[in-house]
Amino acid sequence: MMVLHSLPPRARRSIKRLLAGVAGSLTLCSMAHTALAVDPISAPDAALVEKGRYVAATADCAACHTAEGGKPYAGNYAFMLPIGTLYASNITPDKTHGIGRWTEAEFVRTIREGIRPDGASLYPAMPYPSYARMTDEDLHALYLYFMHGVQPVAQAVKPNAIPWPLSVRFPLTLWRWMFAPTPQDARAATLHRPYATAELARGAYLVEGPGHCGACHTERGLAMQEKALTAQDGPVYLAGGKPVDGWTPPSLRGESLTGLQSWSKADIAAFLQTGRNMHGSAFGSMEPAVHHGTQSLTEPDLMAMAAYLKTLPARVEQTPYKADAAATKALRSGGRLTAGQLLYLNNCAACHGSNGKGFPTVFPPLAGNPTVLTAQPDSVIHIILSGGTLRGTQAAPSAFTMPGFANRLTNVQIATLATFIRQAWGNTAPAVTDMEVDKLRKTLPHPASQSLAPPPAP
Repeated sequence: MMVLHSLPPRARRSIKRLLAGVAGSLTLCSMAHTALAVDPISAPDAALVEKGRYVAATADCAACHTAEGGKPYAGNYAFMLPIGTLYASNITPDKTHGIGRWTEAEFVRTIREGIRPDGASLYPAMPYPSYARMTDEDLHALYLYFMHGVQPVAQAVKPNAIPWPLSVRFPLTLWRWMFAPTPQDARAATLHRPYATAELARGAYLVEGPGHCGACHTERGLAMQEKALTAQDGPVYLAGGKPVDGWTPPSLRGESLTGLQSWSKADIAAFLQTGRNMHGSAFGSMEPAVHHGTQSLTEPDLMAMAAYLKTLPARVEQTPYKADAAATKALRSGGRLTAGQLLYLNNCAACHGSNGKGFPTVFPPLAGNPTVLTAQPDSVIHIILSGGTLRGTQAAPSAFTMPGFANRLTNVQIATLATFIRQAWGNTAPAVTDMEVDKLRKTLPHPASQSLAPPPAP
């Protein structure tokens, strides 16, 4: 400072301005450095990104946004809806084709309210009425994961094949007003109602919220709205849905024949973790849900979901399943067989057994199987036509494939075979007609619409 005082006034003023500018620049640099240190978008906490990866598994994001052979979350998974074909969006952080330019507020609004950043409403194939229940903490972590834990993929999404006027989106605003709860009401309904234990509270959150189980397992109305969104809405919740892509989601309530009455909490948790248990195996739309989602959940969360599901009473009372050995004796007698018995013996018995009990966790039982016993035969017809693959999971790495019989059996033969399975060993489901088989054969979705890609790497 003494040096400055020795200079002429004009020089002193110039040097002071220079020093002030340098100091200001240093201050701005310091502020910018501080902002980078605390800004969660540019320097996210690795633990939060990892939490977001887990939240994505609870919400089953990959199963819907990853197409067969495609890269994780790059979209183009096809939904065969009554109004046409809808293609899932690219939700990678690509700035052109994905969500890389979205702010966190836009991301949260889209998930909770079904409103895109451009103001357009989403089709209710996106389960935002369930996602509306998700906590701020979970959605913050989920946003960080998609922005920093997912690789951007520059892939355009196919245009939806939905005819006009159903392709017009503005009526979806009315749909939201009529059928979708506000995020505040949704969270209050699920998060703030009383529960007997913390485990049940967690289970209800996972099932009703990110898990969006009701999107498939709850019946929908004429406007494609779920008739119930929580257990508080009545016994229709999780009591079984209408066919989706040719699969009929069964009841997750306490029915003795078509529900989970005979399943223990451990049975349910094992099914969600591995896709198989002593009662059956995952197939159809449930298989990718296990592969991409529930197999990655912790044991406490799986048990919490199971505990919550076991609290749901049956919607309808049913006579408990009672085994009947008549079909087994006929198949083993070597005598004259009916057409259905012969078809079963030649095509199914090697894996599922002449007693219909299969080899649980490898080949599922058909005797007393809730899917076999549902009133709607779509799932049974579909799997006979198309077969299916149960991929290995982390806890059960073996994979098993059932071949399809569409090219081997006629509609009449499949109807005869399905009827035998649904009425043998004590099963009491309605018979199947060849017209039902023919209808489903003509409307089955193309295999490419089903996601068989591996889940995102942990």
